[in-house]
Amino acid sequence: MRELTRAEEQVMQVLWKIEKGFVKDILVHFDDPKPAYNTVSTIVRILQDKGFVTHKAYGRTHEYFPLISKQEYAKMHLKIFIKDYFSDSSVKMAGFLAGEKIISARDMEETIKIMDAEINRQKSKK
Repeated sequence: MRELTRAEEQVMQVLWKIEKGFVKDILVHFDDPKPAYNTVSTIVRILQDKGFVTHKAYGRTHEYFPLISKQEYAKMHLKIFIKDYFSDSSVKMAGFLAGEKIISARDMEETIKIMDAEINRQKSKK
């Protein structure tokens, strides 16, 4: 799966939110100044070429649907981010977030609870 440009990601964020829509439906969700209709139409076609979006045709009009879920894209994007910035180590990333105080002590405690629950779940599968 390829990464999205900023403009492509903005359109995908809207499609993930509305689940399906025509270009005019996508445009409604942009802040002013809104991009041109043709710009959004072009971006959606690029997303379709990249395999992120498909459509249902109604004559010359197309209703677009995401093919890739937000969660799937986030997972792939995060893996690339961790690889590129933290030597493929989620431990280094967590250390960075804690050390830079990007994540609060309360959030770290909550994260530990979530991780403990996942460790127990995975151990019970074995």
